[in-house]
Amino acid sequence: MASSGTPESNPEYLVPPTMSKVRQPSDGSPLGDSSIEVTLVPVAAADGQEQLVALAFTSVRPLVEAMGEQQFRGVAPTGEAKGALKGSGARAVLVDPRLAVGSAQECE
Repeated sequence: MASSGTPESNPEYLVPPTMSKVRQPSDGSPLGDSSIEVTLVPVAAADGQEQLVALAFTSVRPLVEAMGEQQFRGVAPTGEAKGALKGSGARAVLVDPRLAVGSAQECE
């Protein structure tokens, strides 16, 4: 599974947007043995075919800037991303993705 974007140099944790609220310790520490439903989005691959990718951010700030304060999120160790996404259909992880010009979030 590939990773792309312009992430901070080797972040210890990733903050993925999730489909629902994630129960996490009040100190904000990463998930233990819990599972989360991450957000997968379709993107065009180099060959023009559509593929699913997972979104992740290097901290809460870029996630909120891209997706808004109300977006559900979790925190997970970076090294566990590949294993956690196994079987999800995700072909890559986009780290700190930026919104396209004219996107719905930008128009609010």
